[in-house]
Amino acid sequence: MRKLVYYVGSSIDGFIAGPDGSIDFFPLGGDIIEHILSEYADTVPTHVREAVGIDPENTRFDTVVMGRATYDPALREGITSPYRHLRQYVVSRSITESPDPTVEIVSDDPVGRVRRLKEEEGMGIWLAGGARLAGTLLPEIDELIVKIYPVVAGAGVPLFSGGFAPTQFELTASRVFGSGAALMTYARK
Repeated sequence: MRKLVYYVGSSIDGFIAGPDGSIDFFPLGGDIIEHILSEYADTVPTHVREAVGIDPENTRFDTVVMGRATYDPALREGITSPYRHLRQYVVSRSITESPDPTVEIVSDDPVGRVRRLKEEEGMGIWLAGGARLAGTLLPEIDELIVKIYPVVAGAGVPLFSGGFAPTQFELTASRVFGSGAALMTYARK
């Protein structure tokens, strides 16, 4: 069975984006970017991969699931298929038709859809965000990989949004980078 992995960047105080959805306050650079490009290139948008001159085979993920707010920045830039190298699912009640044939809109029952995806053959399924979708899919998340950037946001979009639902995870790996970022990996207990 495939795993659903919530791989996401966060501030020290647990925010994945600013109040307006922006992520430009995360200090991206140096060794953390090198690590992302070498170990998690599957999660780099296709147009960025092309711009930096990389086109590696997928090693971790072959599918991405994201919420509408996570998909919106690409749409605003005219990019209708941000992860052409992955199967793409956007969970949205407000987008009724996909703007691209390679992007499937999931308008109801994201938990059921993810359960069906997990039963298929293939690589991991990357949950790209956002907070509401992560909260909804929490019962299905097998692994959390959180890039913690050395910044306090103070407010914004939290890692998870939803009702109170304590869920135990176990730290399985950690790495601290010279840039001050840390990568924490947790498995469902």
